[in-house]
Amino acid sequence: MAMQGGMPGDAELIGFEIDEEPKWLTVRLQDGSVIQIKMEIVSIARSGNDMNSGLPIYMVQATNIIRLQKVPKELIAKKKSSEDQGKSLYR
Repeated sequence: MAMQGGMPGDAELIGFEIDEEPKWLTVRLQDGSVIQIKMEIVSIARSGNDMNSGLPIYMVQATNIIRLQKVPKELIAKKKSSEDQGKSLYR
């Protein structure tokens, strides 16, 4: 049986505290864009122990937050015409 997020049903959710606010990682892309990425931990669960070492097995559910810092003007798409507005991308 699986928990939400793909963790096994027998996993025990573990409370946690963040020692310091996660840092933003700044990445400069070859196309001139600058993005920032930060990981946010959603939950941590313990699921038994490793057979060989006996150490506890921890699973971390996290998400990445990505924000644009700089985008070259030539990469910005033009707005759609009024004819295209209201049309669905789906059939």
